[in-house]
Amino acid sequence: MFIRTESFKGFLHFYPLVSIIIAVQIGIWLLTAFVPVIGDWVYYYGLGSNYLIDQGEYWRLITPIFLHSGVGHIAFNSFALVIFAPALEQMLGKLRFLLVYFFAGIAANILTYVVEPSPTYVHVGASGAIFGLFGLYLFMVFFEKRLIDPQNAKLILIISVISLVMTFLRDNINIAGGHIFGFIGGGFALGPVLLKNVEPFSPRKYIRRRKVVDDDIGFDPNRWNKKRYRYKPYLKPIVVGALIILVLLGLISSFL
Repeated sequence: MFIRTESFKGFLHFYPLVSIIIAVQIGIWLLTAFVPVIGDWVYYYGLGSNYLIDQGEYWRLITPIFLHSGVGHIAFNSFALVIFAPALEQMLGKLRFLLVYFFAGIAANILTYVVEPSPTYVHVGASGAIFGLFGLYLFMVFFEKRLIDPQNAKLILIISVISLVMTFLRDNINIAGGHIFGFIGGGFALGPVLLKNVEPFSPRKYIRRRKVVDDDIGFDPNRWNKKRYRYKPYLKPIVVGALIILVLLGLISSFL
């Protein structure tokens, strides 16, 4: 479910929405980092600002989702999308996936505007939207166990706990709006509605089997099964490695 075995081309083909979201946010970050003439303008008119929202610039409740403050920030959020978003795009379908992602992100930005009293408060990042995806997984863990196997359920619980702990330990984190309400808005608000009649994630859905010509010369009828499951011995190390990378990226981002 969270192990990416697709090629780069396959990832783009199978998960187009996730690919577009990642490409857009990385492209915008590259502009802000390396093309300041354009990037500074995009950053200024896109960041979330309580004062400017008060002045009627309501698009700032949406645009912060696509902006990031540093290399650690963009790396952590992009990596999280690569690992955790594809399964939801397949399970929910394109429309419902977009609904979860942007509903959680916008709801988190609205709550930030409400709970942060300072007019000088500004924020950027897709954390609210990504935590909304985690929230949807948590809803599966507790209320829709048929959609997630025990091993992946444990991984989601571990990631969620670590993410919440880091939320309170790191500086300059939008705790209430960006993270906590992302969990609530994405998972527990939309989960009961969007997960009805949803089928579990199935990587085999995208496996294209080549036609096999049985010419009776050295034909092994089990060779496809061997190829299909050859990654299983590496499954646990890959999952643990992905977890460690996520934690390290989050820690690095606090210093950048």
